[in-house]
Formats: sequence, C-alpha cells, structure tokens
Amino acid sequence: MSKQYDAIVVGGGHNGLTTAAYLAKSGKKVLVLEAKPIVGGTAVTEEIYPGFKYSTCAYICEWLSPDVVRDLQLAKHGLDIVPFPGLFTPMPDGRYFFLSDDMKKSQEEIAKFSKKDAEKYPEYHALIQRLWSFVHSVLASPPPDITATGFSSMREMLAPLIRFRRLGEKDMYELMRLTSMSIEDYLDEWFETDVLKATLTNCLLAPLLGPKSPGTAYFLLHYHSGDPGSGYPRGGMGSVSNAIASAAKGYGAEIRTEAPVAKIVVRNDTATGVVLESGEEISGKIVVSATDAHRTFLKLIDPAWLDPKFLWNIRNFKMTGISAKINLALDGLPEFTCLPGNGPHMRGYIVGTPSMEYWERAFDDAKYGRFPKAPFYEMNILSLSDPSVAPEGKHVASVFVYYVPYDLKEGNWDDRREELGDLVIDGFAKYAPNLKKLILHRQVLTPLDLERNYGLTRGDNEHGEVRLEQLLFMRPVPGWARYRMPIDNLYMCGASTHPGGGITAMPGRNAAQMILKDFGSGVI
Repeated sequence: MSKQYDAIVVGGGHNGLTTAAYLAKSGKKVLVLEAKPIVGGTAVTEEIYPGFKYSTCAYICEWLSPDVVRDLQLAKHGLDIVPFPGLFTPMPDGRYFFLSDDMKKSQEEIAKFSKKDAEKYPEYHALIQRLWSFVHSVLASPPPDITATGFSSMREMLAPLIRFRRLGEKDMYELMRLTSMSIEDYLDEWFETDVLKATLTNCLLAPLLGPKSPGTAYFLLHYHSGDPGSGYPRGGMGSVSNAIASAAKGYGAEIRTEAPVAKIVVRNDTATGVVLESGEEISGKIVVSATDAHRTFLKLIDPAWLDPKFLWNIRNFKMTGISAKINLALDGLPEFTCLPGNGPHMRGYIVGTPSMEYWERAFDDAKYGRFPKAPFYEMNILSLSDPSVAPEGKHVASVFVYYVPYDLKEGNWDDRREELGDLVIDGFAKYAPNLKKLILHRQVLTPLDLERNYGLTRGDNEHGEVRLEQLLFMRPVPGWARYRMPIDNLYMCGASTHPGGGITAMPGRNAAQMILKDFGSGVI
C-alpha cells in the first residue's frame, strides 16, 4: 500500500507548483505528478536546437503575481526578471512607431503622427493604470461566493465593491462603459492615429474575438502589462517554473515527473487519490487538478460522479486555441529597414499589426477556419535581454501568431504546419529583409501541436477562453468558481479557474488559500 499524502496535485505547470509550494509551506505532505520529463507545463525552457534555449510556449511574464514572488522567495531560487522596454511597430510605408515606458519619449513618438494624440496619451495612460489597479486587486483574490450567506461571505462581496467605490464617480462610470465596448470603439474615442491604436491593442490575446467585438475593451485592463512582475525571466520561461518547484521542494513537497495520471479516483462522492497510467494508485486526502476543466472532468473523472447540469456546463465551457508559436535560432540580428541597428526597439515587443483593419481582417479569416492572409503576430528577441539562451553572437527569437484556428476548413495541420511558418516569416521579412538568411532552425507549433505536446485542450493556452461570461464567479462554471469542485476533496488550481491564463501564478495562489481555509490552517 502506497503512502498517503495530504494533497496530490495533478499537473506540474506553474500554477500546480504554486499551489503545492503554499500547501507544503503550511506543513502539508504534498505530491506533484507531472506527465512530462520536466515541470512547467507551458512555462518551460527547452533546448530543441543545440546551444539554443527556447521558451517553447510562453515566453514572457506579463503579470506574475508579486505576492507569489515575495511569499515563496523566488529570487532566492534563481528568478530574475528583466523588464521589457516597449512596443515597436514597423509600418508598410517605411515608417515605424515605438511606444516605450518613458512618457516623454512616447509623446514625442506619437506626435510624429498626431500632436492631439500625444497630448491625450498621458491622460489615457493614467486612467488605464487606475482602472487596472482595481481590476488587478479583483483578479488577485478568490472570487466572492455570490450565493452564500453569513457575515464572512458578505464581507468578501463588499470588499471589491468598496474598492470600486474608491475609484470615484468618473472612473466607476468609465470602467462600466469600457467593459461593454469594443476595443476599437473605445480607442476611437481617445485617439485618431491608427498605428497607436493597433499597437495598444496587442493585449487581445485570448478569445476568438476581433477588435470590433463588444466587450473586448476590457482586455486593455485584463492583459495590461503594468505589474512589477512583467518582463523576461533570465534563463527562459522554465526559470519561473523551476524557481517555484525549488521553493516547493524546499518546503518539503515531492515532485514526480514522467508520471502521467490516468484517472482521479472517486469513492462515495469523494476524491481519494489518483491512478497513474502505469497502474500505480496513490492515495491523498485531497486531489488538486492543475489541468484544464475539460481534461479534468471529461477525461480524468468518471462522468457518473458528476451532476448532469454541471457536466453540461463543463462541456459548454469555451476552449478554443487561436494561437501558434514559432521559435527561431538566428545567426545574427534582424535588420529593420525602418529603424536599422540594435536599439531599445529590438528588446521589447516587435508588433506586426500596423492597423486596426489589418487586425480585423486576420480575425475574419480565423473565424471561418482559414489561415489569416496577413498574420497578426509579434516577435521578441529574447537573447538581447538574456544572452545565456543562445551562443555568443547568435540569437533566439519567439514569434507568437494570433488568429490561427484549431479547426482548419481546408487541409490539416500536419500538412500545413510549415506553410504557416513560411507565411509568418515572409511577413516579417517585408520589414527585416535579412531575416530569412539568418534562420538556423525553425520550430512551428500549431494549435494541434500545443494540444499534443503540452496537454492544451484544443490548443487553448488560456485553459478556457477569457471572455466576460467566463470570468470571476463564472469561471469555469457558475457556482463552482472558488476552486472547490462538486466532488468532495477535489479542487482545481489551473488557468481554467479565476483569474484565468497567463504566467501569473494567481490561480495557484488563490486555490491554495481556499484549500488551507478548508484545512483549518487559516489563509495565506
């Protein structure tokens, strides 16, 4: 008979590791089970081509929780994040646009296109910062239980309302307007410069929605990169997961790799452990799934244990991957004809979306299952911020491609994978003609590859679309948004739970907080 654990965490992605670290820190006996040879899920560093370390899937920290960094002392475990300096957009007419974290320089850049927009930008930026601070405070805490009664439940619901009131009347109304508007309509109220609006909208990363879709303006806040945890981790994204794993093991957690879970064991409506694909059964007082909602409830658990209404809601939880990833080993630096040389513009986002119309057309193609004729993409040359990921004089570049449908109307991904790679590289080569001859190795990961290789259902790196109807107390489904699931002693801690995807560690921290509360160990 195997030994029993206080908690078994299924999945060694960064959220699963975060939950494990907090539980182990509180004195619990914790086991993490990861199917792959390395931990991290999509936050990994892999040497696919000799000497070049790719951040294979995720490649930046846009809002890694500073609470997690502090609580788990991740700096002591090797985490070092380099801030990124801005957004660089080359334009088809030979001009360029560079938006940096320096307000004065950004205004000077905007003034090249519109003095009116340059004057308004500080006001817009200050407003987004204020609203983002409120949204971030909501995302960083477990969602309130809107059906519960009692003083503690009322206090949980009142806390965000009090913070909302503190915004003041003007900002409260602005937040409510923004959450219901399309991102294009909202930015049209502020600015006239198309390239400025297109550059600001590189935040609409998750749902299959276009810039004209109602509700998309909210993503100016959800994906706003204002957090002190934003930037590039030295050593690649795997250093984030490795730091959390090191902290977890330091607190006593046990981590097993190459240990894929075949099913979660349920007896008498209670989760009692797991069975590995090898046949080994492991017992635990609780089971915490870091996998997505579909994988957890439609593959790992016998549906006979689930209420039909809950199961219906899970099946209707929208999971649609719309992104692909291209990793490049380069023999040198791309040379952009609009702004030659190696400068700050090369160290941040290089955005391949010069206009809102360009973006909408890419969305139009994707929603009908087609390749975008003009891909929506962004490049980051990670080795400029962290030379350790490439040999001296060489470089690693990550290219994220958006509006790439999981379901192709024509053909299949195995036959069309390299066609996508060619399309994207050809698009970049219009701005940096020397790019093609620099490529030593190219890895193209389609939505299907992300599912096969990294366990992302339908290639969805958000573990469920981040849409307004799938946020807060409705994520993953109404009534079960506080990490406890309808089977006793079963919890979820991955990105299918509040607040969603990204390398934030917030779902993992929030889940641990609720689990410890149930254990009677207090809150974090």
